[in-house]
Amino acid sequence: LAQKYDPQKEAELRTWIESVTGKQIGPDFQKGLKDGVILCELMNKLQPNSVRKINRSAQNWHQLENLSNFIKAMVSYGMNPVDLFEANDLFESGNLTQVQVSLLALAGMAKTKGLQSGVDIGVKYSEKQQRNFDEAKMKAGQCVIGLQMGTNKCASQSGMTAYGTRRHLYDPKNQILPPMDHSTISLQMGTNKCASQVGMTAPGTRRHIYDAKMGTEKCDNSSMSLQMGSNQGANQSGQVFGLGRQIYDPKYCPQGSQGEVANAAGDQSGDPLGYHYYCEEEES
Repeated sequence: LAQKYDPQKEAELRTWIESVTGKQIGPDFQKGLKDGVILCELMNKLQPNSVRKINRSAQNWHQLENLSNFIKAMVSYGMNPVDLFEANDLFESGNLTQVQVSLLALAGMAKTKGLQSGVDIGVKYSEKQQRNFDEAKMKAGQCVIGLQMGTNKCASQSGMTAYGTRRHLYDPKNQILPPMDHSTISLQMGTNKCASQVGMTAPGTRRHIYDAKMGTEKCDNSSMSLQMGSNQGANQSGQVFGLGRQIYDPKYCPQGSQGEVANAAGDQSGDPLGYHYYCEEEES
């Protein structure tokens, strides 16, 4: 905090306070303002009757009372709480940097309120400028979007070709002729130099599946390996097409001669469920 103290600002504050109050601070800036008398007179010059009682006694509590009254007067003058200092900051030299900041802010507030002095010190506070627009102006502003939504001021179609225009792909390294117009694009858009149809068959051509391990020979280029599938283990053994199929269970087919089978088939009284048994023997 001591390193932030500016001696040049101290000289400017000394000149400003002395010009406003007409009193001399003395060689020591802190000791000249310690009792709070000059500061209270300064506030009465800026805002009359802001400090009604000024103690000129040498007792410590009288001097601290003057400093407290000066701080209260700065609050009523319109100073921000963050710009104020405490009484011990000046009385005990606890934080002279904050005291300097507060006095500079007070000079800026006085300049804002129109105080004319021979010393230009402090920064003038900004003033609120409130604008009132009618309803028609407010509605017109709703149709305008700010640049936060983007802009098309820098967009153009320079160098673009019409839709459907043929584009020529070229590569300068492969000794391909350079583009003749803007419809030619570079290899960044892709190339077809490495594409071919070698080994491809016409659509609908029959392909032969073969396996080199099983002795199946390769007929032509239309044959493919077992990676595409195989029919080596498939057969049609036992399959019939268009013939009726009989479903039976050997447990219900009687075993015996043809006469016994005929008698069992003719006797329906012993079949409570109404099943008819049929058994067919192969001819020798």
